[in-house]
Amino acid sequence: MKHFFEFEHYKTSYKQETLAGITTFLTMAYIIIVNPAILENAGIPRGASVTATILASVIGTVIMAVWARRPFAIAPYMSENAFIAFVVVKVMGYPWQVALGAVFIAGVLFTLLTVFKVRSWMAESIPMSLKASFAVGIGLFLTFIGLNETGLVVLGVAGAPVRLGNLSQPSVLLAVAGFMLVVVLMAWKVRGALVIGIIATTIGSILLGITPLPERFVSLPPPLAPIFLKLDIAGALTPHFFPIVMVIFIMAFLDTIGTLIGLSMRADLLDENGNLPEIERPMLADALATMAAPLLGTTTTGAYIESAAGIEEGGRTGFSALVVAGLFALSLFFAPLFTIVPPHAYGIALIVIGSFMIRPISQLNFDDFTELIPAFLTIVLMIFTYNIGVGMTAGMITYVLLKVCTGRSSEVKAGMWVLALLSISLFVFMPKM
Repeated sequence: MKHFFEFEHYKTSYKQETLAGITTFLTMAYIIIVNPAILENAGIPRGASVTATILASVIGTVIMAVWARRPFAIAPYMSENAFIAFVVVKVMGYPWQVALGAVFIAGVLFTLLTVFKVRSWMAESIPMSLKASFAVGIGLFLTFIGLNETGLVVLGVAGAPVRLGNLSQPSVLLAVAGFMLVVVLMAWKVRGALVIGIIATTIGSILLGITPLPERFVSLPPPLAPIFLKLDIAGALTPHFFPIVMVIFIMAFLDTIGTLIGLSMRADLLDENGNLPEIERPMLADALATMAAPLLGTTTTGAYIESAAGIEEGGRTGFSALVVAGLFALSLFFAPLFTIVPPHAYGIALIVIGSFMIRPISQLNFDDFTELIPAFLTIVLMIFTYNIGVGMTAGMITYVLLKVCTGRSSEVKAGMWVLALLSISLFVFMPKM
């Protein structure tokens, strides 16, 4: 096992990788509850959706662990599930079966593009300034999510769009205490600081009566039959549904590239040219998982940015992803236990992660506006639109435009032209509401 996952090469160990896997799982276990709750708005039965969510996460993460051997967990994407539930089904009126058919078609396209190395060709054409901005943007995006989940930052009622949360609220005070515990432990270089902080905050939340104990800790997984193999591929291949297929495809395509590059940069997995060696492997894991998800009855899956939590705990190989997959598999029977972690507990880990992921900002050339402005827009729009894909598309489009307008189009690689066109097409095909 050590040889297979190259522990010696990555200077890691079973303990380090296991801690990393536990940390990643704890920060993303919410998906077991949240994804089915969102998809229920599309008419997908919640019980069956819980089982589909877990199985899709297990399948994708196992492929990532064993085939790609990277420390990235895979699960249903939050932005895509909301798009399908609230836009495609509720607003536009399409059946959820047709929407899942579109997800399957996107997965087939991902697989073909990956096998023929088109996706890796495009990923390697992205300039280092944008790659650095992906890492920084994802880090700050995670921090913003963490600030919201802990209640330290809330939506504003008037004037400013966001404001300071209620610091007298017990859950917020507990989050602050948990955050300080994690930071102090990290300053003392205590391994597992994030896990300790999450668990300590969860226990404190239970003791203070903020988080109730579940009625039971063990439960059988709900049957998958109501949604298994219910996708409608033929309905998704009709001309009037083509724009929806394109939006789902482009959103997931760009999200995956940005997430893989951003996480790999933080994990020091990029080579001297700023590329992830054998990037086709994690991309294929993502593609195959996206094909499996709609067959099971859930939406687009991909590499999760919460994997950054495990990376901060030292996760460098697929073994940590294997641990995540194992915990997801256990959650089929222990879902009430694993989902007891409250938002103000895992939120503190997301805040801490952001402080580590801003390091690549030092790689930006602040004297070259054709490099700086696209990177800047990528970072700020990821955060302020609450959407990684929007930030990436803005950065890619602006990068190409600035290079052309300053007579430096020769610096734009062929793959970047394709990515810029894909970015523009996202807004062209996006349904008008």
